[in-house]
Amino acid sequence: MKAEYINPFLESAKIVIEQVIQIRPATGQLGLKDIKFVENHIWIQIGLNGQMNGDIVFGLSEQVALKMVSAMMGGFVISEIDEIVRSAISELGNMISGNASTMLFNQGVRVDITPPKVIQSANSAGFTAKQALTIPLIMEGIGELDIQVLIAS
Repeated sequence: MKAEYINPFLESAKIVIEQVIQIRPATGQLGLKDIKFVENHIWIQIGLNGQMNGDIVFGLSEQVALKMVSAMMGGFVISEIDEIVRSAISELGNMISGNASTMLFNQGVRVDITPPKVIQSANSAGFTAKQALTIPLIMEGIGELDIQVLIAS
């Protein structure tokens, strides 16, 4: 998987977050790291099939998820991870990935995305730790959303 494939997801995430959360995220440092699933985090996993095969995973702490969904709902305070929060976070991942797949198509890369899968437990992830290209988006007053492109090995 090429490093430039993360750019459409990064750009899409910035656009979508700015539209639905009203915050322009700052971009952290691009890196290569081992994926480690930790508790009290949520991941949105979206499969990529076509000229690009693998997974895109958006990772965030439960506290960041609650703040993001609260912002998506016009500031309504949400205090627990429930079905509405999982649905909203899933839709956020879907919007980012759909937009990114359009960007990739416009670059001549045909890719289909799978529906988002929300993962709340390291045990339910369904795949073992791999290396991923990763870049954090920093949202002032909210926290970080980590974009991870899993490299097919």
